[in-house]
Amino acid sequence: MAKKGLYANIHAKRKRIAAGSGEKMRKKGSKGAPTDKAFTESAKAFTESAKTAKLTKPTSKRGRSTKRGKKKG
Repeated sequence: MAKKGLYANIHAKRKRIAAGSGEKMRKKGSKGAPTDKAFTESAKAFTESAKTAKLTKPTSKRGRSTKRGKKKG
């Protein structure tokens, strides 16, 4: 199983804080806080995974029951 990423951890902590856990986000540069290098590597890993993922978009909207823009009668 793949490890959760930096941004997933940040969003999870923000969600816990909003729910009233009493936790606080660490200040930039404090011990245990993510470094600039960690953010850069996380962004790089995301772009690499996005390139390899096969994301497909539907080419047309099928199943429409009405024709838009045409008036009857």
